[in-house]
Amino acid sequence: MPVFEFRGFDAAGKAVKGLREADTARVLRALLKRDGILTTEVKESGPNAAKAAGATGLNREVNFSAFQRISVEDLGITTRQLATLLQAGVPMVDSLTALIDQTDNGALKRVLSQVKGEVNEGSSLADALAKHKIFDHIYVNMVRAAESSGTLDVVLERLADFKESQAKLQSEIVSALAYPVIMVLVGFANISVLFTVVVPRITRIFDHAKVQLPLMTRVLIFISSTVRDFWWLLIALFAGGVFLFLRWKKTPKGREQWDRIKLRVPVFGSLVRMIAVARFARTLGTLLSSGVSLLVALDIVRNVVNNAVLAGVIDTTREAIAEGEEIAPPLKRSGQFPPMLIHMIAIGEKSGQLEQMLQRVATSFESRADARMKGMMSLLAPALILVMAGAVGFIVFSILTPILQMNTLVK
Repeated sequence: MPVFEFRGFDAAGKAVKGLREADTARVLRALLKRDGILTTEVKESGPNAAKAAGATGLNREVNFSAFQRISVEDLGITTRQLATLLQAGVPMVDSLTALIDQTDNGALKRVLSQVKGEVNEGSSLADALAKHKIFDHIYVNMVRAAESSGTLDVVLERLADFKESQAKLQSEIVSALAYPVIMVLVGFANISVLFTVVVPRITRIFDHAKVQLPLMTRVLIFISSTVRDFWWLLIALFAGGVFLFLRWKKTPKGREQWDRIKLRVPVFGSLVRMIAVARFARTLGTLLSSGVSLLVALDIVRNVVNNAVLAGVIDTTREAIAEGEEIAPPLKRSGQFPPMLIHMIAIGEKSGQLEQMLQRVATSFESRADARMKGMMSLLAPALILVMAGAVGFIVFSILTPILQMNTLVK
């Protein structure tokens, strides 16, 4: 059933607008009139409708809703609502209809409407979701396995937990980095002003001085003149360096080398490994408990760790399992996964509780990564303050030292 966007006035004369499903625009006008809404504009929502409306200049509302962002949090809430409706015995199409009516996000409403139309035409939910980029491979494969095993409501609950934990982690990272990023920007702006405006004016008094300037003063003058006269070249070099780095990182060899460097960096490397291991354990445990086969689950999980080195280890493990080996030995041989994970996996395989063991490992590593991240973020602000204080101190001492020397000569 198509989705229409409408504008009009209610019984009190207040302007209203929204999205609603109907067979035709005429049917929608009749439904809205029954609800006491006098429509002034009705147009079909969708790619073709947007193009047609664009020709007449009536697609402003369509464009705004098309650019609405569907966040991980929105997806988690919608998934939990769908699970609740299915657990209550509501049919799939009716559940999707209820979700369409409840959501205020125009982009999500449009996606759900398209999914509902495809399901109503006989498509499976997984196939309908796979046509939309907001549902990743993990989401689609878990839904597909759940439909096969008849546990869709349970799996949707797990997916909701998974998406909500992702949203929470993203929120924590953004909130933790907000203050340091602002400090870096403000500090960079202040130091730039010092080097390009303040320092050149003060150091002019040394131009005719018949004294040997200290090394730190000469370094300060060189940096100041370089930044002032060749700022455009510095920006071009920086932009070129970033471009070349990103291009190198996109190559298979470059990405593997960069991911290997990230794992070896002191302090940060252990955090990167903890987060990757937590994702690996949580996702693999969730997939296995949802009925996805181990080989298929490993093929999905390799993309979740977001590290080429660890993904290569998972590929090697998958090949070893296909040849009849267990999970723990190839992971242990790689030396990339912590002993705790390997030990818990070995116990889980022997006891038949692999999914539960993976979830426990994930919880443990998530807690450790969260504590490590909070500790690092609490130290980041003082570290930035010390760096900026050091830069300002360098400028002050570089200027005061020759001034004191000149005063001594005058006496």
